[in-house]
This record gives sequence, C-alpha cells and structure tokens, in this order.
Amino acid sequence: MTSKKALLAGLAVVVLWASAFPAIRVSAPELGPVGLSLIRLVVAAVALVVLALFMKVRLPARKDLLSIVIAAFFGMTAYQLLLNTGELYVPAGTASIIVATAPLVSVGIAAIAFKEKLSVVRIIGSGVAIAGVCVVCLARAGLSLTAAVWIIVAAMIVQGVYHPLSRMLLRRYTAMEVATYAMIAGTIMTLPLVPIDWPQLVSASGAAWLGAAYLGLLPSALGFVLWGYAIARMPVVASTSLLYLVPAVAVLISFLWLGEIPLTSELVGGAIVIVGVAAISQGDRIMTRFRKKPIASPTLDVNA
Repeated sequence: MTSKKALLAGLAVVVLWASAFPAIRVSAPELGPVGLSLIRLVVAAVALVVLALFMKVRLPARKDLLSIVIAAFFGMTAYQLLLNTGELYVPAGTASIIVATAPLVSVGIAAIAFKEKLSVVRIIGSGVAIAGVCVVCLARAGLSLTAAVWIIVAAMIVQGVYHPLSRMLLRRYTAMEVATYAMIAGTIMTLPLVPIDWPQLVSASGAAWLGAAYLGLLPSALGFVLWGYAIARMPVVASTSLLYLVPAVAVLISFLWLGEIPLTSELVGGAIVIVGVAAISQGDRIMTRFRKKPIASPTLDVNA
C-alpha cells in the first residue's frame, strides 16, 4: 500500500525533474553549458553534504572509488554538459521526450554486461520506444537530424549508462550516499572545463545564476532526496510509472514558462516513447501476473 506522503514525494520529483528542462533552456545561453553545469553541481553537492551531516552518510570504501568516478562521469558531468549544450538549440519539451528513453540503453547494458535475458516484451518495447524517438527527432528537422538533436541523444545515452552503474553501487550504499558521492565527483570532473565559459559566468545576469542555483538545489539535491524517500516506500511498479509523467509535465511547463508549443508529431512520438518504455519496465511483470492469474472454471447455471 502506497502511503500518501510517498506518493506526494514522488509527484513532487516528477514536477522538479520536469522543470529542469525549461530551467536549463533559460540559464544555459547566459552561463554556457560548462558554467551552468558547474553552478548546478556545486549547489547540489553542498546541499547534499550538509544533509549528509545529519543523515549519517558513510564515506565510500576505497575499492568503490573508481566505480563512483565512472558513474559520476556519465550521470553527472557528461550528462549535464551534453544536455545543457543540446538545449541551446533544442526545445525543452523535445529534449525531455528524448531523454525519457534512457532505459533503452540501461536494458542493453544489462543484457550485455550483466547477462540479463531480454524477453520478447522488452525487445518489442525497445523497438516501439526507438520508433517514438525517431518521430520526435525528425519532427522539426525533417529527414536530416541536426547536430543539436544528436547531442541530446548522446545525453540520453550517458544517462542510460549511469543507471546500471549506480545500481551496482546501490547494493552497498543508500540512494542518498550514491547521490552525494556522484555529485561531488561530478563537480570535481567539471572544474577543469570552467575556463571555457568563465567570461560568460562573470558577465551572466542574476536571473541566470538564480536559475542555475534552482537547478542545483531543487531538481538535483531535493529531487534525489525525495526520490530516495519515495522509492523506499512505494512498490517498484508505482515509482517507475511516475517517471513516465516527466516528459508530459516538462512539455506543459515549457509551454507555460517559455511559450514552447509542441508539434503534433512530437506529442505522438512522445506517447509512443512512453508506451515503449512502459513495456520495457513493466511488461514482464504484467505478463507474469497474467500467467499466474487463475482461470475460473465454467459453471452451470441451473436456472438457464
């Protein structure tokens, strides 16, 4: 039974993570992709470290440091730099739909690296999701994909790589601990790139800095904490299903905040993506339950 507090926490995460896409669209042009990543990561890392002091977060074991660095590179440093760069040219709603297909990459890695079996449902779901991504990617670019769209696709790929890497760490650490480690490591790996956007950082407006701080404090730091709270108290099916709402909410927020009007083909493609990802994540469970469900034997109606 899902508690109301856990459900509210999960829904809050959906709104926070969805709002990150238009917030990036607003702040990235002034701060630059690197500048925005740095501020967001620093704010999130500081906030998580402060929380860690009260939540008794453990220091990572030396043997896990390399795994943490690799996961942080894909999930924090590379993902944010690629997404920030892509959103300089790609609408926030479109970017959110493409990024929603990250589970495709996670499933592929799980099959190759961890020898997880790919069921027929997952294979079909992957094909459906890929078709949806193609519809979204081609909606504005026609038959030729722009470089910016490919950058968003790359962001989706590295995010998909992060999930199985973080799952390995979650066997030994809490979600809060993994988020804190990854945020700190991601910040350190971003620092050498700061000179690239330093002129934009020092000349950016207060609104841009405020937007970056919002991204670090709410979607990143608070989002991870609330998500950890939610998934610890909700069934896996329920918590995963909530994430399907992120692209839809992102499109709505982008429309209200930025005036971005999604194309009909983008909405159709987004719906196809959600169906495909839902099949990947939940299809096997649904099929298993269906097979286990007893079939009622026919009864004779004596009054007939």
